[in-house]
Amino acid sequence: MIFVLIIDVYTYILNVIMQDIYVDDIGAGFPLVLVHGYLGSSEMWTLQKEYLSKHFRIIAPAIPGFGESYKVKSVNSINKMAKSVLQCLDDKKINEFHLMGHSMGGMIVQEMARIFPERINKLICFATGSIGNIPDRFESIDVSIERLKKEGIKETVKRIPPKWFVEGNNSKYFYLCENAAKETTEETAHNALNAMKNWNGFDNLKNIKNQTLIIWGDKDVSYNFEQVDALNKNISNSKLEIFKECCHNVHLEQPQKFNETVKNFLE
Repeated sequence: MIFVLIIDVYTYILNVIMQDIYVDDIGAGFPLVLVHGYLGSSEMWTLQKEYLSKHFRIIAPAIPGFGESYKVKSVNSINKMAKSVLQCLDDKKINEFHLMGHSMGGMIVQEMARIFPERINKLICFATGSIGNIPDRFESIDVSIERLKKEGIKETVKRIPPKWFVEGNNSKYFYLCENAAKETTEETAHNALNAMKNWNGFDNLKNIKNQTLIIWGDKDVSYNFEQVDALNKNISNSKLEIFKECCHNVHLEQPQKFNETVKNFLE
């Protein structure tokens, strides 16, 4: 009885939270779900929405606490983030879909593939890996947590996003990162860093049977080649696409090539 009550309470809380989550829903056709990363937003997929919505129904939520969902209480685990996206899809009665996740969003989509693999048609893991406590990141997750505590959220959102572009904050579409992080709170950022640190999806890679595309920029300082290569070697039905002279945000550095690569893979 107690267990049932706990489940009912959790479902009620999740459903109440989900009422305020922002979800962009544009275009028509087979659904393609886009999941952003740390300090991200639905808006960070702007260039993909414009192109891919001509071919697919684009579903682009903002994870609780981030971007357009900044008023929603953040969660502290990748599993809970994955369930929040799945709840969005359930609310829209979307049972099957293509799925793409970027960075932390790549962890979220791997977790979704663990929970409901049969609902995913094709999977795209973009600038991500299977180990949340990211090896050889430009700084360890622990350092990011400590600097967040010491320096605060304003300094964090000024310091980290430039590392996602070869040209830093001079990149043409850097403003999308600035917009995304405007309302991010220290609590949300801290919860996400801890969520990543405590998540590990490596053991489940062998269970992912979905046709999978892995995308990586060769100048990425967040994920090294060993991380994306591990995805490629352990997901049986996968292929790796490497973008030259790109950093972590390939979709904003070479958007035309990125969008065409995604479209060609999904069709």
